[in-house]
Amino acid sequence: MPTSSLSALPIRRLTPRDLTACADLSEDRGWPREEHKWGLLLTAGHGYGIDDPEGGLVAACVVTEYGSGQRVQLGAIGMVLVAERHSRKGVGRRLMRHVVAAEDGTPLTLHATPLGRPLYEEIGFKTVGQAEMLMGHFTPDGSGPSVPTRAATAEDLPSILSLDAEVFGVDRTPILVRLPAFADQVRVAEEDGRIVGYTAAWPNMRTHVVGPLIARDTETAKALVESLAAHTDRPLRTDVDVRHEELLVWAKERGMAPVMSNAVMMLGAPDLPGDWTRRFAPLTVAAG
Repeated sequence: MPTSSLSALPIRRLTPRDLTACADLSEDRGWPREEHKWGLLLTAGHGYGIDDPEGGLVAACVVTEYGSGQRVQLGAIGMVLVAERHSRKGVGRRLMRHVVAAEDGTPLTLHATPLGRPLYEEIGFKTVGQAEMLMGHFTPDGSGPSVPTRAATAEDLPSILSLDAEVFGVDRTPILVRLPAFADQVRVAEEDGRIVGYTAAWPNMRTHVVGPLIARDTETAKALVESLAAHTDRPLRTDVDVRHEELLVWAKERGMAPVMSNAVMMLGAPDLPGDWTRRFAPLTVAAG
């Protein structure tokens, strides 16, 4: 299809009915289909896509908005994909500019691969951090966790939401209330009856992704990861803020190998809100 014809194709909002087309697009670019994750993002976020007249999607992405009340305070952009047959024709740039305009000044964040980073820099995103992806079968050292953890219950949800808003810096209730149904495990760390950390493990192809990982300190984060590993036979995967060096070293010593690093980028704000010292890993890099 000529570039001029591509530029005339309309950008529309995606819905959960587009899940299969989005998964097909992922597969077209050599990514896993990740239908479970696409389902969450298309339900909790706003999808944008360009239909291919010959079938399927030319391009897609999702924005997950966070904030309290009617005020959107942060948008996380993820799953930015252009079909291989239409790549390097300016489609990704056009889609991203449309999304930025649609968000109308809302601060935006994303995790950029080395391949995608130049495009985002051209649009105005600035690198504010880095996350390292780890994956592997977790092997405990036999000492046991130093902080008590347990499976979360429905009664824990208000405390989890409160802690998350404090640490993340923006309210994420619309996506976190979906976590019990989305994840296979949700666990909390507790001290004197107070929740001081929480995490989840959700299924993604053959792995369990660890995220979000919110914890009072590194020892609490370790205990939460170890508690998840004790209840699954799958390899674990997670994306850790590289400033948490101790957690990264510990995880690698226990079998989780580095896979790749992504740049954490921002547009419209100097940095992510919240307290990075207690924010160890995102729910998913696609949603922050």
